[in-house]
Amino acid sequence: MNDWPEGWSDENRGPRYGRGSAGGAQPEGARVMRQVRRGPAGPPGQGGYGAPGQAAPPYGGGVPQQPSYVDGQGHDGGYGEYDSGYNTGQVYGGHGGGGFVPNDNDADPDMGRYRPRPNWRRRIKWTAITLATVLIVTSVATYFWADSKLHRDVDLSKVIDRPEAGKGTNYLIVGSDSRKGMTSEDKKKLHTGSAEGQRTDSMMILHVGDNGDTLVSLPRDSDVEIPSYVGSTSGKEYKSTGRHTKLNAAYAEDGPTLLVRTVEYNTGLHIDHYVEIGFAGFAKIVDAVGGVEIDIDKGFKDKYSGADFKSGKQTLNGEQALAFVRTRHAFAASDLQRTKNQQKFLSALAHQVATPSTVLNPFKFYPTMGAGLDSLTVDKDMSLWDLASMFWAMKGVSGGDGTSMNMPVSGSTGGNLVWDKAKVKTLVSELKDDQKVTVAGN
Repeated sequence: MNDWPEGWSDENRGPRYGRGSAGGAQPEGARVMRQVRRGPAGPPGQGGYGAPGQAAPPYGGGVPQQPSYVDGQGHDGGYGEYDSGYNTGQVYGGHGGGGFVPNDNDADPDMGRYRPRPNWRRRIKWTAITLATVLIVTSVATYFWADSKLHRDVDLSKVIDRPEAGKGTNYLIVGSDSRKGMTSEDKKKLHTGSAEGQRTDSMMILHVGDNGDTLVSLPRDSDVEIPSYVGSTSGKEYKSTGRHTKLNAAYAEDGPTLLVRTVEYNTGLHIDHYVEIGFAGFAKIVDAVGGVEIDIDKGFKDKYSGADFKSGKQTLNGEQALAFVRTRHAFAASDLQRTKNQQKFLSALAHQVATPSTVLNPFKFYPTMGAGLDSLTVDKDMSLWDLASMFWAMKGVSGGDGTSMNMPVSGSTGGNLVWDKAKVKTLVSELKDDQKVTVAGN
């Protein structure tokens, strides 16, 4: 016996799935869900059909009234009015049913579909990580490149009988007349002459401490005593004979180690690091940075150095800068005025190198750094950090954050400048204790 209602007999169910059907029916695609329209509720106490107590019609007597449906556009297709109280969204897509809401500006005409909005937070994160990685790699590579270019040729361990180190760091900065690597044309252009050997045209002590930095120029004609020392190449010890000479003669006699030994012996100040630059290197640095602007108080000429300057602000190239710091024949107090000019120019050079137009421009920064490092000779214990500390201290002195002075002089003997012993003693004591300098120089 068939228990199905007549309206739902197996023969009348139409195409169907399951039971091995081979009718070829395919699943429906996505379509609009029609809305269910509920019939009115009966009065209380009544059943679902007809009057109170009326039984539902038998299965064979007809099919119960079916609910009406409306499509997603609000049309019921003849089944009744649209029920606005029911969900009117579509099953797939559609704006009424929630889900992905496209942005009209996000349409991709090539794909013919909507694409997800860009995740800006993630993009910013990865961009920052990439930039940080590039910066770190570049910094590390630059450090090793720069470190490899330093000429660490001076061994301060060969200096004997050294004074005790004080607070802060003391650099002995030397400008030599070395013509190493210069052609005959270079020597003529820079007015260096062709003298053999090496001498020092400028010597300065730079003290870097917590209570202000101090730059003290040592006139090359300073009268000093050559102490006992050990030869830098021979290893032989030379005893002191009480011989007095000009300070730059110590360098000419046995190079940097004897110069350091002589400065320490005559001042009592411990030298921590040694830095030297020659003629050609100095000119290359100035040209690499694009010239240095300086204000010259009074114009002067010197046929020996090639100087020919008018007063006022002007930008000096490498050749002019070398003439400016070497000139002494144009001044009455030749050596003292020259040391002042050297301090003034080196401070201006440090300031120029540290400007954003140099530091932030790789096409200027790397040539300047390369020219400077190639030209420097330093002690074996000198690091790039020590060199950077020295550089920033010189820049600070030029900006008025420190003290710039000549070694105090009391007179002269035999053409040599004699230091003021009392003032020198006070100056050295203040530098050793890293105190603010109160002594005035010449």
